[in-house]
Amino acid sequence: MKKKPSLSRRDFMFKGAAALGAAVAFPGIVPSTVFGATAPGNRITMGMIGMGLMMSGHLHGMLGRSDVQVLAVCDVDQRRRESAKSQVERAYASQAADGAYKGCDAYLEYEKLCARPDIDAVFVVTPDHWHAMCSLAAIKAGKDVYCQKPMTLTIREGRLMSDACKQYGTVFQVGSQQRSEWAFRKASEIVRNGWIGKVHTIYTSLGSFAPPTTLPAQPIPEGFDYDRWLGPTPWFPYNAERVKGDYGGGWRRFWEYGSRKNGDWGAHHFDIIQWALGMDDSGPVKFVPKGWPGHEYQTHYYADGTKVLRDHPVWGGHMIQFIGTEGEVMVSRGGRLDTKPVELAQTPLLPNEIHLYDSNDHEGNWIDCIRTRNTTICPAEIGHRTATICHLSGIAERLGRPIHWDPSEERILDDPAAERWYDRPRRAPYVL
Repeated sequence: MKKKPSLSRRDFMFKGAAALGAAVAFPGIVPSTVFGATAPGNRITMGMIGMGLMMSGHLHGMLGRSDVQVLAVCDVDQRRRESAKSQVERAYASQAADGAYKGCDAYLEYEKLCARPDIDAVFVVTPDHWHAMCSLAAIKAGKDVYCQKPMTLTIREGRLMSDACKQYGTVFQVGSQQRSEWAFRKASEIVRNGWIGKVHTIYTSLGSFAPPTTLPAQPIPEGFDYDRWLGPTPWFPYNAERVKGDYGGGWRRFWEYGSRKNGDWGAHHFDIIQWALGMDDSGPVKFVPKGWPGHEYQTHYYADGTKVLRDHPVWGGHMIQFIGTEGEVMVSRGGRLDTKPVELAQTPLLPNEIHLYDSNDHEGNWIDCIRTRNTTICPAEIGHRTATICHLSGIAERLGRPIHWDPSEERILDDPAAERWYDRPRRAPYVL
């Protein structure tokens, strides 16, 4: 059933005349004297799921906003969720006249957080294998969702999530924050407007993880629900290395929980490449693993012949390099942008040229869109299309052969063994 905008909780809360009623209806929202000028009825109430490495920045950002109030946190690790609860309450207590605040709840089960009628929006910042279940629960409960990249573990999950967002009217943001950095937007606009001619080759640097490995069993720490951490994935003995969040590996190095580097940095850089090529509603048609005859680098191809090579050296140590018939564009984080010819980087767009979605604050863009009900810079369909590239690259790597893909029908062609990877078996009771 779709939301009914004329009767939605958000409309009720955001209209000034209803602010007092909202405070009465949801006593967990505290008086405006605690938080200053932003009235509680106008504040977006937030739940945070997955209180690990990546959530720390999001939580800090939300606690610094006067138009947001964090009401609940959730994690399978009791230590983490209690620490996050304390962090929230200390932050709000520091703004209270009496220096006290006890309005944040901590949950083991994301289902309980999503069931709360006083929560408007949810961050999902779990390992990849939990993105779909948590996000779908929030979507179906009428919440807006910010989900970290890559959006899903499988292609089927992405289609389910994108379709659910359309059905429920969800304001969804995928954490592909490079779209909200000016250098990546400018690079994409240069490509989209044909300033470097027809792009034929793209290099991008993802790096590598250590290979997956068999780990010895260790005692499960007290307060850690390991079965729930594993969720729908196959059972393995507990080992701290398997579950830790670590930029150098941790759970990201294991196929069970993601697509390794394709799902890590690939989810960022493939996303910008899609944007620059104008392929947000489509994707490549062929995926070739590293080492296949004639392919020194992992490569995927678009229907027009444009090819993307992973970990080919990139000029100037950049993250992405677009090579066209009339020039090149190189771009990285930190506002690094180089072009050939050099003047392209500083050339302004003409009014009649393609101007891409302008966002300079990824989280802020989501918050703004929650209020306006506009589409975010990286909604679920875009996140799904980018994640599909990550998944198909991983499938080709694991099978050791090229994969042919129809992006219109969203199916693998003429390869029944590869086609089985459209989704993965799910361990009971963690089924979609």
